[in-house]
Amino acid sequence: MTTAVVELRGCTRDYGAVRAVDALDLAVHEGEFLALLGPSGCGKTTTLNLVAGFVEPTAGRVLIDGEDVTGRPPHLRGLGVVFQSYALFPHLSVRENVAFGLRERRMAAAEIERRVGDALELVRLEPAGRQRPSELSGGMQQRVALARALVYRPRVLLLDEPLAALDKKLREGMRDELRTIHRSVGITTIFVTHDQAEALGLADRIAVMNRGRIEQLGPPREIYERPATRFVADFIGASTVLRGRAVAADRVVVAGGTLHVGGRALRAGADVELAIRPERLRLVAAAGDNVLDARVEGLVYQGAQTEVTARLGDGQRVLVFVGEPAPVPLAVGQTLRLFLPGEAFMVLDDR
Repeated sequence: MTTAVVELRGCTRDYGAVRAVDALDLAVHEGEFLALLGPSGCGKTTTLNLVAGFVEPTAGRVLIDGEDVTGRPPHLRGLGVVFQSYALFPHLSVRENVAFGLRERRMAAAEIERRVGDALELVRLEPAGRQRPSELSGGMQQRVALARALVYRPRVLLLDEPLAALDKKLREGMRDELRTIHRSVGITTIFVTHDQAEALGLADRIAVMNRGRIEQLGPPREIYERPATRFVADFIGASTVLRGRAVAADRVVVAGGTLHVGGRALRAGADVELAIRPERLRLVAAAGDNVLDARVEGLVYQGAQTEVTARLGDGQRVLVFVGEPAPVPLAVGQTLRLFLPGEAFMVLDDR
């Protein structure tokens, strides 16, 4: 296990009667890219602000490199911060924006010039050094903000939804830029986002937050393929959640059919919730093990695939991604026979 660079120990933050962060424990390791992911109001930005020092915890401690910095102001924590709004000075050039903080710290002119050049080269903006922010695209402005944060050579980089203001194409391009820069610099990074694709594509680990707590913490593949709770299964990607009753350690009755479920021993007679990703279901022609019939209610064509919404005999909803060209013609009202592979099921905890 690598060294913990940032630690939150029992951190709580209250705003009057509202608890934004609730007794949170979190360790971020050397060189790690950690994503704080969740819906609006889940506490992810407050958590970032606790690390940055923009707010103080109501209870608990914040440590950086093992040192308690709970009462230390932001500018003395050795952090770089990139905000969603960029916060660039419109009257200054790109180079002047990046150099501003170093000049405020009265650093030698030669050192400022060298650092600014290195930072702009890292984000591939050296040719734009003389331009003003208004002359740049949104993606370029975001790279200026990133260079300004990196020019300090911070111990930790904090990114507060930095891609949210960009359109889809720019966002995808900047996601690739961030991945490349992180690999090049190797800086410990905490990234706040509500975008699942960003978190899955960038992070070494994802902390999925809900109501001020971490619902699940782990690598992207684990979060996606093995969500620990119904909240995580619903929030990370599309999924179908089916309610049934266990009749054996590996069998669950759903909509009158029996599903064989792998990976976890079940208690016979217990109510069970199973999640399955829509890309794991397949259309089949014949009845058999782990096959259920469903009536099509909706079709959404998306080019590479069609999203099929269907209902089982007991009324439960099923979502299926059918690759194009579809193996059979699809129409609302028809009955499809669906194969649900046992190894693809996720048994959810009831919390």
